[in-house]
Amino acid sequence: MIRFDDLQVFVSAAALGSLSAAARELNLSPALASVALKRLEHALGAQLLIRSTRSLRLTAIGTQYLEHAQQVLIALQAGTAAVKQGQQQITGELSLSMPSDLGRNLLLPCLDIFQSEHPQLSLRVRCSDRLSDLYRQPVDVAIRYGHLVDSALVAVPLVADNRRVLCASPEFLAQYPEPKTPEDLVQYNCLQFMLGDTIHDKWQFGSGQNLQLISVRGNRVSDDGECVRRWAIAGYGIAYKSRLDALADLRAGRLIALLENYEPEPAPLYLLCAQRLSLSPAVIALHVFLKAYFARYLEY
Repeated sequence: MIRFDDLQVFVSAAALGSLSAAARELNLSPALASVALKRLEHALGAQLLIRSTRSLRLTAIGTQYLEHAQQVLIALQAGTAAVKQGQQQITGELSLSMPSDLGRNLLLPCLDIFQSEHPQLSLRVRCSDRLSDLYRQPVDVAIRYGHLVDSALVAVPLVADNRRVLCASPEFLAQYPEPKTPEDLVQYNCLQFMLGDTIHDKWQFGSGQNLQLISVRGNRVSDDGECVRRWAIAGYGIAYKSRLDALADLRAGRLIALLENYEPEPAPLYLLCAQRLSLSPAVIALHVFLKAYFARYLEY
């Protein structure tokens, strides 16, 4: 039987890089923290952390198990928060960062509803495609696409199975024939997104041995996802957007999905938090609310 307290020790030690620091954070003695970690490793039959007098690092199995341990702790915290939500009001200030396109067109109206349910909560919103540094900037949570790179962050799935969609406007397709294969995209004006100094000019289709990376070109590049979406609607070229960003336009006929027989690139949506074990009631409530909101939106 794996104990909740043992998971806390493991996750905290991995985040802080020190078993003694994890013990202090959890108000345990170093000896008890060491026993908890050994008990967890014994229950799993695998070594999770490599420890020396001066350092601590995750094993390959530890890295794989860490995400599952995080999700267990978060699920337990979310359950506790759900029980307590009716007993206490959520107050204070919540600062969050979100992508420009998704933020302006879907999340801002959603947050209006969330705040109406918690009127004593103040929101501070950063709407930008620039990545926020959760350790240095005054941001409690960030909503971002893509798989987690920094293992020291908590990544809570919001829409785990979201993918990109290749799309163009009816006006554009009235002028140019639809591409039949991903290779055909080299003949089209492709509207590209830029994150930092990196241009997303290699569009992925398929996976595993069937993975294709197509190098695309175009005369319009932007670091704002909303700008790329507007260009696509205006008929300036083909875009490769998150399906969540483009869904309203696809449903309204402003954009048409292309190459639907080809597997598009995954674009899972996560809620990111810098601290592993101290998710506030506001953050947990936001996660529960957003996950339900997106589920309803996708079923519509």
